[in-house]
Amino acid sequence: MNNLKGALEALLFVSDEPVSGAKLAEVLDASSGDIDSVLVELAEEYREQNRGFQLREVAGGWRLFTHPAYHELIESYVLSWDTRRLSQAALEALAVIAYHQPVTRNGVNAIRGVNSEGVISSLVEKGLIRESGRDKNQGNAILYVTTRTFLEKFGLKDLHDLPPLEDFAPDDATQQVIKHRLGVEDEHQDTLEDIDVAEYDATTIDFDEEIVEVD
Repeated sequence: MNNLKGALEALLFVSDEPVSGAKLAEVLDASSGDIDSVLVELAEEYREQNRGFQLREVAGGWRLFTHPAYHELIESYVLSWDTRRLSQAALEALAVIAYHQPVTRNGVNAIRGVNSEGVISSLVEKGLIRESGRDKNQGNAILYVTTRTFLEKFGLKDLHDLPPLEDFAPDDATQQVIKHRLGVEDEHQDTLEDIDVAEYDATTIDFDEEIVEVD
């Protein structure tokens, strides 16, 4: 039974979406009854021990979640951790897209005042932004929007939880640069009304990959 618990924990740990008991039983070559019993037992153990994570049955499957009591701590950590790993150029481009989406590459260039092709490609590769269509008024230029991964990594419930623009920056100097170049306050709200967050991709992001700053 202990080996089964360990195997279930390992599988759930690497799963980014709910996994059904039947699928887990198939993978572990065990009966569905045994799997369901151990899953319920694990969930109860985590609850009784007040662990930093929980095992919940959602959307027809089982998934590990962080404990709600630590959500504010996690949000603060994720935001600071992510921004330290993004260059100033990437932060500027990401802020432009987040507050002006959908926006074309030329739109980002116009606001930043520099060529943003390199940083936009990096942001796409890291799953923070994605293509969302074409702008027929600009020669079918690609339109970019932020992704669900962007929301997850920056600890945001939805786009209306976007922080002040300068919060994208890791230090005071970068904050001032972003505020100066973007010059945007609250007018982004009208644009965000038309964005369907539910359609965003849940692409995995690897922040350990170096971002090359292009300016």
